[in-house]
Amino acid sequence: MAAAISSALAGATRSVACPSCVGRASDAVQRSEVRGAAYACSSRSFGAVRSVAGESSNAGSKPLKTFNGLRAGGVFKKEYDALTEAVRAEGTVEEEFTLTIYAGRNGKPLEGRKLRVAVVGGGPAGGCAAETLAQGGIETFMFERKMDNAKPCGGAIPLCMIGEFNLPLDIIDRKVTKMKMISPSNVSVDVGKTLNENEYIGMVRREVLDSYLRDRAKSYSANVINGLFMKMDIPKDENSPYVLYYNDYSSGSKVGVPRTLEVDAVIGADGANSRVAKDIDAGEYDYAIAFQERIRIPAEKMEYYENLAEMYVGDDVSPDFYGWVFPKCDHVAVGTGTVVNKPAIKKYQTATRNRAKDKIAGGEIIRVEAHPIPEHPRPRRVSSRVALVGDAAGYVTKCSGEGIYFAAKSGRMCAEAIVEGSMNGTRMVDESDLRKYLEKWDKTYWPTYKVLDILQKVFYRSNPAREAFVEMCADDYVQKMTFDSYLYKTVVPGNPLDDIKLAVNTIGSLIRASALRRESQKEIQFVPSTRPWKLDVGFKNLSLQEALDLV
Repeated sequence: MAAAISSALAGATRSVACPSCVGRASDAVQRSEVRGAAYACSSRSFGAVRSVAGESSNAGSKPLKTFNGLRAGGVFKKEYDALTEAVRAEGTVEEEFTLTIYAGRNGKPLEGRKLRVAVVGGGPAGGCAAETLAQGGIETFMFERKMDNAKPCGGAIPLCMIGEFNLPLDIIDRKVTKMKMISPSNVSVDVGKTLNENEYIGMVRREVLDSYLRDRAKSYSANVINGLFMKMDIPKDENSPYVLYYNDYSSGSKVGVPRTLEVDAVIGADGANSRVAKDIDAGEYDYAIAFQERIRIPAEKMEYYENLAEMYVGDDVSPDFYGWVFPKCDHVAVGTGTVVNKPAIKKYQTATRNRAKDKIAGGEIIRVEAHPIPEHPRPRRVSSRVALVGDAAGYVTKCSGEGIYFAAKSGRMCAEAIVEGSMNGTRMVDESDLRKYLEKWDKTYWPTYKVLDILQKVFYRSNPAREAFVEMCADDYVQKMTFDSYLYKTVVPGNPLDDIKLAVNTIGSLIRASALRRESQKEIQFVPSTRPWKLDVGFKNLSLQEALDLV
């Protein structure tokens, strides 16, 4: 009988198109209970029916109680009847069992139409959100002004993203299996020794990846609009539409045509300078300036970077980040970023280029790019029927600066919450539906962001600390744990003995870094002045208290 029940419940699951809906039956008659979840999207406003058949092997069969708990009438009637027949056909139920079926939400049904959602922004976050919405039965509109946009981005993606987001291999420019970490004193450490022959970091060009994701969303009937979002009117009640104002460039004109669009919900995927975020008063955040040059180098020098990426650390390339040389199809991307000294970004870029000058000599700069990168999540990421994802929400990790995977993941997770909450576009959503995405996101990724924030504060604070950081990267155990976590986006359990060894080595590295820093501070000279005491340390003036804090 358990097999028959499983089959009937599987049919109920198939009748719901939402990929995140759960339908399962457990062969647990021996444990006196069978549970089936026909639509398990949230704990809020669910109806439940519990039907008990039989009380003992001598009691004979009893009919299931009347089933009237599922919303929308007889959507599941066929499957329910099949389940009832399966129980009756058995004749006798040897043990009592419980069937629990959860109903849908209380959202207002949409008469004669589907839920309408606008996705503002066509990067990885917007493309994945639009695709998921369209697949889930939502009428979807995605806005992107620059269809050939090339964001200044290293373009590294983890191995798991290729499979998880079904990316074709032909959009991967390079498969990086080796990395060099280069310290302020130009000591280099080879990273990647623990990778197996099938593991690599994918290198993509954003203009290629973004275009592919938009086209795929369009193939699922998402409406892709070449337009610039300007602003939106916030509705005064829970059922009125959002009115979006945008300039339409689909005709090819340099001057956009002003248009409006009414939608039920909005996903802001429009980057660090998000206009959607401003409209919902999402709050400000610190941001970095990323600067990158695409440099075409001679073929013989490109061979060096065939499967190799470089990362440079030091005060010269960035006071709080790193410089990079990442290989692309026929050129390299050379860049850096900073939060604390944005006006000096070109100076840091020149230093990064100089650190790599022997390996990129004879190169030609073919493109220059700059863009703000968020440093932490915004204070508000959901407001009523509007949600922020990707850079607009602030989902770029510190220390590593990774953002592509988290942008795509947040866009998909937000869209899934809307599909589930609207029952595949048949009902209105509200803020509680969108907050399911936020709760899931924070639970899954908050530890990652916190750990990388701590690492940046510990190891990027001074050149001696950066030397210690590069020294640590030479350890095979550090490399394995780091790459496993990065490539597969999972917390990898470590070996306790190796963890202790790593902790001791980390402490040792930090002690040496602290000693080097104190040694460098011996060169501090008092500067006579009529003003309060100042200390001159190299190129930086510190107050007396700041210097004492350093010591």
